[in-house]
Amino acid sequence: MLQLTSRAKSVTCDGMVRRDFLQVGALGALGLSLPHLLAAQAQGAVADNHDERSVIMIFNLGAPSQMDTFDPKPDAPAEVRGPFKPIATKSPDIQLTEILPKHAEIADKFSLVRSCYHTAAAVHDTGHQMLQTGRLFTGGVNTPHAGCVLEYLRGRKTDLPAHVILPEPMGNTGGNLPHGQDAGFLGKAFDPFALMADPSTPNFQVPDLLPPKEIGQARLERRRRLRQIVEGTMRNFEASESAKLMDANFESAYRMITSPAARDAFDLTKEPPALRERYGMNRFGQSCLLARRLIEAGVRFVTVNTFLTVFNEITWDIHGSKPFTSIEGMKEIVAPMYDQAYSALITDLVDRGLLDNTLVCNLAEFGRTPRVNPAGGRDHWPQCFTVYFAGGGVQGGRVVGRSDPNGAYPAERPTPPSEVVATIYRSLGLDLETTLPGPAGRPFPLVDFGAHAIDELF
Repeated sequence: MLQLTSRAKSVTCDGMVRRDFLQVGALGALGLSLPHLLAAQAQGAVADNHDERSVIMIFNLGAPSQMDTFDPKPDAPAEVRGPFKPIATKSPDIQLTEILPKHAEIADKFSLVRSCYHTAAAVHDTGHQMLQTGRLFTGGVNTPHAGCVLEYLRGRKTDLPAHVILPEPMGNTGGNLPHGQDAGFLGKAFDPFALMADPSTPNFQVPDLLPPKEIGQARLERRRRLRQIVEGTMRNFEASESAKLMDANFESAYRMITSPAARDAFDLTKEPPALRERYGMNRFGQSCLLARRLIEAGVRFVTVNTFLTVFNEITWDIHGSKPFTSIEGMKEIVAPMYDQAYSALITDLVDRGLLDNTLVCNLAEFGRTPRVNPAGGRDHWPQCFTVYFAGGGVQGGRVVGRSDPNGAYPAERPTPPSEVVATIYRSLGLDLETTLPGPAGRPFPLVDFGAHAIDELF
């Protein structure tokens, strides 16, 4: 959390400590911790042509088992193929397992890449970084999330942020490395807006669109004038780079907190109850519905975390032994929720004419071991896994790449994380030759040299 504080301390006439006012975490409502178009303009980083394409990235934290979901192996030995039967789908080229029946009904709308892999350690953090940024965190270089890159290059369309994370950023997944869900070396000005709330709860509200408690009950317009009140006692702060960022973004932030459009975009009560139920009245389902509302309202990139950690909830991380679940547990708990929400999202985007200009990509940090372990689960396996894409120029009903008979290694068209991220950039119309201002201001390529988009999808 960025804190804009100095060693000096003063108190306003309302009794508010100046340090509290300058703490950006307490002023998230004003957008001071968000990426801002004005700041990007000041740096000459925003392109004038705002492309209409947008992205919903669904990150399947915990990593689905490819054999038990998107890449069934019915002819493999029982300890490889698992307990689920394959089923036909609406696409003659796609076969899924029986735990994803709603996916099967819309299989003509998405395409699978069954030959993804990476060579980093088989821990969650590394995969989170690589699949969202295209690179591994090495040498202290924290590469920005694809949505933050889009914010930097094209800015926001409206008073809403360009990149939003739902329902909140990833929590602890076992390591101490960055998860790849921030702006990295681009700086805090381009970090995403994080909802930090469960949209399925009764009386759901967005914390950062509510009046900050630290400012008490003063009217919103008076809050705006508070900045003038404290300016006389904050000269040390005003000389800092953080203050300049605050100055450049204050009016934009104020517009967001007072924007009826912003409030409406986050207001799920405006949706018919039947549609909300179609998505599923759970955190993930309502996050998918909220993602659609935000895209419709002009947000460029929405990241939806299916889960937040692998420790305090049942996820795709099906090791079999407690506190994790088994393959059968995945069928009963995880798959129905996920299957319902994804199919509702795609159908809703189609019905509203939004899918053509909205890329929906479903990613994960790795796959699962080809053989079922003694506990009835599967362990981490980065050597082969499946991701999939819909909309945004992608042709549905296709399968790109192929895994070997046991789902253990790519047998055709091996695809590293850099090419997954390059595919997102291609859908957005970004030039892969673009460079970013990297560490120490050195040009930093958008994707690794030699990385290409998965052209077979388009």
